[in-house]
Amino acid sequence: MNMDNRIEVRAQRKHVGIPAQKVRLVIDQVRGMRAEDALSTLNFMTQAAAAEVFKTISSALANAEQNEGLARDDMWISEIYADEGPTRRWRRFGARGRFKPILKRSSHITVVLEEHQSE
Repeated sequence: MNMDNRIEVRAQRKHVGIPAQKVRLVIDQVRGMRAEDALSTLNFMTQAAAAEVFKTISSALANAEQNEGLARDDMWISEIYADEGPTRRWRRFGARGRFKPILKRSSHITVVLEEHQSE
């Protein structure tokens, strides 16, 4: 909780199979928005990461409604970020018998919603 008694609700998705760099491109589009507006924006984005961010924000909204009894319309995105997750490394043979590493990167998405009273 913040000093001025605003309630924060958090949701996390771990081990998302999309690199954090690509997720951050989508996250930057919705940072600071009202949660409902962010969901409608993400619904029309074509990036694969948009679906994962959509699920995370939806989960945070569901947590706010069920656990805290807050209204969906009053929730704003106060923090949203993507951290790097574990990287799976595969070895593949390339030309002249050399190894060509394949890096399958993943990420962790975190959303923190904050209540703002509508006036």
